[in-house]
Amino acid sequence: MNNLQVYSDKAISMIMEYGPKLVLAIITLIVGLWIIKVFIKGLGKTLERSKTDASLKHFLLSMAEIFFKAMLIISVAGMIGIEMTSFIAVLGAAGLAVGLALQGSLANFAGGVLILLFKPYKIGDFIDGAGYAGTVSQVQVFNTILKTPDNKTIIIPNGVLSNASVTNFSTESKRRVDMTFGIGYSDDIKKAKALLGKMLENDERVLQEPAPMVVVSELADSSVNFAVRAWCDSADYWGIYFDMQEKVKLQFDKAGISIPFPQQDIHVYQH
Repeated sequence: MNNLQVYSDKAISMIMEYGPKLVLAIITLIVGLWIIKVFIKGLGKTLERSKTDASLKHFLLSMAEIFFKAMLIISVAGMIGIEMTSFIAVLGAAGLAVGLALQGSLANFAGGVLILLFKPYKIGDFIDGAGYAGTVSQVQVFNTILKTPDNKTIIIPNGVLSNASVTNFSTESKRRVDMTFGIGYSDDIKKAKALLGKMLENDERVLQEPAPMVVVSELADSSVNFAVRAWCDSADYWGIYFDMQEKVKLQFDKAGISIPFPQQDIHVYQH
């Protein structure tokens, strides 16, 4: 009975001592989370008005939210009575253990920071990197998400992209279309060259400055090859490339110019 009375007294004493602190800590936590939510929302609107890059905006908001929530938890722990020195030491030890266990993820995080700071690509760019090509749909803290032309989703770790060669096809507003067309050795070179030049001249998408180029590039085994170079706006690249394949075949057929293809002669000898 005496023991029960002792425990009861201790419980009442602890409730009297820590009860108000606990209630105040809970209220502080709830109010703090609401303030952080409002602040992050306001920060997002500010970044949007300043026309901050969408990838960097998402990253900054995520980091700000994590930082303020961590500070809030530490403050609430201090209000309850937990010693900050011990609490921070425990957090540091836990952070070290997690860091060692997640080295790959930390490398991806560091890669994401580098990508967001130096911006080798941004949302909407068409890139080729780490063996994959597609349009950047998201740049997250750990991964970059691509959409391929056939609508596949590819998730690439940022650590890989930050340490690999990346080709960005959207950086420049103009691109050069490189094409090769072959004719037979018995065909008229000047006639074929004039036809190719005329097709480029009649295509409004082809820029006249820098001027298009049609030259004989190679005397191959079975064909005379023309190198055709034409500058255009980046958005017109594939349209010009595919249209020229069809136009050249139709115009060469109409003009009686042959396009060589592999052939094999078989000789049958009867004894």
